Amino acid sequence: MKYILLLAGLLLTPFPAFPFLSPKLNPYERPPSRLYKEALNDIPNIEIGVHTVGNVWMTVTNIGQFGTGYLGALLDPVTQQPATSCIFPANSKINYLYVGAFWIGAVVGRDTLVSIGVDDYYSVIEFWPDPAPRGEIVRRSIQSTNPFYSRQAVSEQDIIAVYTDTLTDPGRVNVDATDGRPHIPLNIEVSQRSYAWSYDYASDFILFDYSIKNIGRKLLDQVYMSVYVDGDVHHTSIWGDEAYGEDLCGFKRDFPSGGACNFIDTIRIAYIMDNDGDPTPQFTWSPTSARGAAGVRVERTPSDSLSYSFNWWITNYNAATDFGPRRAGTPEDPFRDMNGILGTPLGDRNKYYVMRHQEFDYDQLFTGMDQTAEGWLPQPENAAGIAKGGDARYLLSFGPFNIHPGEVLPITFAWVCGDNVHVGPKDFLLYFNSSQPQLYYNKLDFSDLALNSRWASWVYDNPGYDTDGDGYKGKYRICALDSTFTFDTIQIEPPVIETSVVYLNADTLYYEGDGVPDFRGASPPPPPVLRIFPRINAFNEGELRVRWSGLRSETERDVFSNRVDFEGYRVYQSLAPGADQFVMISSYDRDDYNRYIWIRNHERYELRDIPFTLDSIRTLYGDSFDPLRYDRDNPFYWKDSAFYFARQGWNQSDLTDTNLIHKLYPDAPYPTTLNVDSARLYHPEELTEAGYFKYFEYEYTLKHLLPSQLYYIAVTAFDYGSPGSGLDALETAVSANMVAEYPQNQTSRVESGGLKVVVYPNPYRIDGNYRDQNGGGFEGRGNEDLPDDRVRRIHFTNLPHKCKIKIFTIDGDLVREINHDYAPNSPRSMHDEWDLITRNTQAAVSGIYYYSVESEYGNQLGKIVIIM
Repeated sequence: MKYILLLAGLLLTPFPAFPFLSPKLNPYERPPSRLYKEALNDIPNIEIGVHTVGNVWMTVTNIGQFGTGYLGALLDPVTQQPATSCIFPANSKINYLYVGAFWIGAVVGRDTLVSIGVDDYYSVIEFWPDPAPRGEIVRRSIQSTNPFYSRQAVSEQDIIAVYTDTLTDPGRVNVDATDGRPHIPLNIEVSQRSYAWSYDYASDFILFDYSIKNIGRKLLDQVYMSVYVDGDVHHTSIWGDEAYGEDLCGFKRDFPSGGACNFIDTIRIAYIMDNDGDPTPQFTWSPTSARGAAGVRVERTPSDSLSYSFNWWITNYNAATDFGPRRAGTPEDPFRDMNGILGTPLGDRNKYYVMRHQEFDYDQLFTGMDQTAEGWLPQPENAAGIAKGGDARYLLSFGPFNIHPGEVLPITFAWVCGDNVHVGPKDFLLYFNSSQPQLYYNKLDFSDLALNSRWASWVYDNPGYDTDGDGYKGKYRICALDSTFTFDTIQIEPPVIETSVVYLNADTLYYEGDGVPDFRGASPPPPPVLRIFPRINAFNEGELRVRWSGLRSETERDVFSNRVDFEGYRVYQSLAPGADQFVMISSYDRDDYNRYIWIRNHERYELRDIPFTLDSIRTLYGDSFDPLRYDRDNPFYWKDSAFYFARQGWNQSDLTDTNLIHKLYPDAPYPTTLNVDSARLYHPEELTEAGYFKYFEYEYTLKHLLPSQLYYIAVTAFDYGSPGSGLDALETAVSANMVAEYPQNQTSRVESGGLKVVVYPNPYRIDGNYRDQNGGGFEGRGNEDLPDDRVRRIHFTNLPHKCKIKIFTIDGDLVREINHDYAPNSPRSMHDEWDLITRNTQAAVSGIYYYSVESEYGNQLGKIVIIM
């Protein structure tokens, strides 16, 4: 089902130039955006998509924006869950983005024109999609188990949007109040593709790939493109100035790579972070502390010889305090008065000036220092306050280039997050000084942001990999661990001696690809699709039988190495949906071993081969060879080499113990064919009644569970890594196939046995401490920041899959009606809940209530007691 997002008011009436004193509203206070199908054919088909597969949860749109910004309370059209602007780490509720946007400017004839996704006052949108169906967002995935699986997919979660700047309807596109003219299009079409992965090395960034097409008849001259970002770094439980008034912008050009030679890597990332990481009042870190940073790194532009600029500013409706760094004018580069405002560029001409000016601003943290000697204007009066943090936004620009009519140019950038930039919770308090900020700056740790920035570049263009087959693998460095000079006489009279360096011990380290985008990296095996079978046993204990087919996990090749590198499964359980809450409770991995070889030149043991099975090792070294006898302290010498061996994983390979992960059909042979349709015709005995290959059927049973507790279950698949590239074993994310289920009776048993509905807690007591584990843990898991009255619940279980629950006062007045409608035996089909809110959106009060459950299987009446 598709949804259309209509921006209330925005589509109907233009915003005034200054719509309100503060453009930022608490998400809970914003009017909700309406999602529904639009019947008219000429209405832009506005939609959102939400990246949730990795560690960065981000909303993208088809109107040239990313992040939810001012759009209101949105729902992810796929999951129907609240859309997140940019949450990092996943499910942490720590936000790193208010809104970002794509800007493009050019000279067309005598006009200077700029088209933008959004401006600083959130009153102008100049990119719009076509009506449906052309304007609809497209979703794709490389995961064969994903409902959006496509062979054309690039990542685990592709979101594709197309929009143009050609709409000029003043009801949707505001007049440029500064330049005094309506929107004049550049006539460009933007194809936007955003890619996300769940793999450890790639989960902390999202790649944005654009194709910019000139669909007009005129040359776009001196084109500059920009990424605009307004961050607002905070935990979502916080709002107001503490949320969006404490940001710091900056630009990180390079960072040490680590390793033996510790080369300096160019990372070129514009970032935004909170000023102090939001420690608690007791100056400790807590789950609400925003300790990381998020930023933009440009990966691909139409030309390698472009100029870049980085600008930041603090937007304020008072021109006297609206500030951004500006260089003093010179005869060659006269100062431009942007309508008396130093910071926010209003109007097309001022925006284009900032985009093309090739100015690299100093970091916001250094605003309190006198920068006039370096050619900057004097500090503003509130410089110390700005250096301490503010409602900052930045613009990363590049150009110039030309776009001829019909020409398409590529642009790629990465949205990168990194954690733990703030190290000590007291660092800001102890070391920040606006006139001497370097001491505090030195306390910050950008290593995670830098690492993720490098990985974003490597996934975009794999270093050391010849994508187009022309023999060039990219740029590399030689890390010389040992070298010597050689001297060679190449001429006698007069004597000429040639001196050269010979590397005795060196590594070749590729750090950049061949210039042809890859958009790929090593990946774990596809996650299995889970089937959960809940029940209550004879002792009234809950159980969850978890069953899955390993067909795809165990047979699909890695897209990068082209190997079937499956190693095993892990079963995880949690009481909350956050990825960091899951605990591994069982595992299976194949019985295999890593062989570490002594490399003389490097003077260390290295892993260069994929794991060996015990049979393959004994084929090489003898029938009775035991690899575990030869560890690092007792190596095995063979011919002119030295090795030692170690288990790959735990080698927990017993699949017959029913208390562990086990095969449901241990005697089933490997399938004659892996084509299910062929197997149905010629080998039906190899399939289950449901059509799964018996050989690949696995099961694990979770026992001794509380029937009243909701459990989150995931089964991951993992590989053995990529020894040649130094990658550790990769494992699918728990979010890839997480299922939430109560260990209660399945609806088929409820319906066939006529089981009675159970209500709990009953009576419901205000002093029951239901948020606490001692009170049953019924309330608030995963929503710890919400107040008590937002998480109260009365639960109904033993429900048929389809029924109607009605709650009445003792006088017979209808309080609430709940329509319970699930597929038979689907997860949570036997359970529902009442949030103690009446149909008039009021909180329930103390008293005795009646409930009725009506279905085709019969009706049931009962009482609920509430003590508030």
